[in-house]
Amino acid sequence: MRPVGADTPLKVDIAEKTFRSAQGLPVAAIRGLSFEVPQGEFACMLGPSGCGKTTTVRILLGLDREFTGTFQLPTPSEGRVAAAFQEPTLLPWRTLEQNVRLALPHERRDRDLEGLFESLGLTAMRSLYPSELSLGLARRAALARAFAVDPAILFLDEPFVSLDERTAQRLRHLLLAIWSGKPTTALMVTHNLREALMLSDRIIVLSSRPARTLGTFFVRLPRSRRSPQAMNDLERSFHAEFPEMA
Repeated sequence: MRPVGADTPLKVDIAEKTFRSAQGLPVAAIRGLSFEVPQGEFACMLGPSGCGKTTTVRILLGLDREFTGTFQLPTPSEGRVAAAFQEPTLLPWRTLEQNVRLALPHERRDRDLEGLFESLGLTAMRSLYPSELSLGLARRAALARAFAVDPAILFLDEPFVSLDERTAQRLRHLLLAIWSGKPTTALMVTHNLREALMLSDRIIVLSSRPARTLGTFFVRLPRSRRSPQAMNDLERSFHAEFPEMA
């Protein structure tokens, strides 16, 4: 299947991002972060907690413009940008379906989303309000909202954090199933190596703060062959290449 992502790759070259502390002192969050994600690939950005991964996503989404460097995203004519964050951020006064449709351009609000809801196991929950959903269901709704717009590029900021492992694993499989149907360019933030090895084509490895690129680990094994034993082998290969991440 031909990828539906942007014709141009995602290119990131952030020279520096600095915050001001409560005392007014400069704190470097990023310094020397550079990587590329080709069209239609699923990449994970892996690094320790607090290293600057979420800050990077905020910069790429245009939510933080105070930085030095450049990045390349799809142009508006190449498709929309979608994101799913750690918190589902659903409007409490809207139903699940209404929350999903609000992400669509006005002229596409009545498009058929039956297949998307069905693939995420949300068909029976479409009329429920966020307060009636478990965290796992709310996270599914956030994924539905992101995929509903047929994005050219998808950002995922630890969308399964704080879930129990069984629920998180179920959602990882759902994410892969939907993404594989329309393999758009995707960049996911995680500090979970097993999650990154399961999902991605490449893992962009970041240092502790200030974040810099330590290198890229390529996961060339087809996802259908990533058995538990194969995952153990991949994990050993990763630690051999990046012993500082052990």
